[in-house]
Amino acid sequence: MTLDLPTPEAPLRIGTRGSPLALAQAHETRRRLMAAFDLPEDAFEIVVIKTTGDRVLDRPLKEIGGKGLFTREIEDDMLAGRIDIAVHSMKDMPVAQPEGLVLDCYLPREDVRDAFVSPHAGGLADLAPGTRVGTSSLRRKAQLLNRRPDLEVVEFRGNVQTRLKKLDDGVAACTFLAMAGLNRLGMTHVARATIAPEEMLPAVAQGAIGIERRADDSRAAGLLEAIHDGPTGRRLAAERAFLAALDGSCETPIAGLAELDGGTLRLRGEILRTDGSEALADDRTCAVEDGPDLGRAMAAELLGRAGEGFFAWR
Repeated sequence: MTLDLPTPEAPLRIGTRGSPLALAQAHETRRRLMAAFDLPEDAFEIVVIKTTGDRVLDRPLKEIGGKGLFTREIEDDMLAGRIDIAVHSMKDMPVAQPEGLVLDCYLPREDVRDAFVSPHAGGLADLAPGTRVGTSSLRRKAQLLNRRPDLEVVEFRGNVQTRLKKLDDGVAACTFLAMAGLNRLGMTHVARATIAPEEMLPAVAQGAIGIERRADDSRAAGLLEAIHDGPTGRRLAAERAFLAALDGSCETPIAGLAELDGGTLRLRGEILRTDGSEALADDRTCAVEDGPDLGRAMAAELLGRAGEGFFAWR
């Protein structure tokens, strides 16, 4: 079957949030599609969609609906036919998609590590007791307090540029950002230090871009198949199975990372009490094709060790 390629007269409409990082990810998707099919830039239209998560910045995500706040309006527009595909940061994506939508295309994964960002301090070891650290991530907050309970954590939402301004304004002495985002924005210099996964395991799917489409859109399916990165897909299948079995959301501190070595997959997972007072971790390997089963098994093991009420707010 001949693939119906987009044209300037009938472009493929790419939905995205409007932050500089979201736009950079949409532009990367467009570049890869242009290269795969030798198409001009105007065969694609980038459509910016304002989400609730972008509009409401003065409250923690857990208070206003969790991860879906960054995707709901975009997915509604796709189901209504106003856009054809949607580009997402995978660490923001719920583990289940709305009926009629499919998420099965991933671009090659970027650096998975967190970056330590501060106008003055060079790393966590430089922070005096009582120093204010800004983050909106429950995972980072719990990991930080588990290692440095002497620090104060303050709410710190917004895009990369907003968070950097908050640091300049003295809202906090430091924060954490994903290295992947800094790399994609050409802002690697902002990182004072990178934090190894052994010190701070990243969020599930951190560093990965996912592209969502309608299940019945054969044109989009054919286009996206050409730019899908298989290794990233296999890693995320294990990580997201782990997250799904834990019922992960923005209200639960969960970290996970899968890595490939030939035909072997290594999965590391961590769950934490919300106040950082306890962390439980596991580290296992399996055949690559068994990654999702391992993710579910690891989640069951950690939940069994955690017991009832582990994620309860304190």
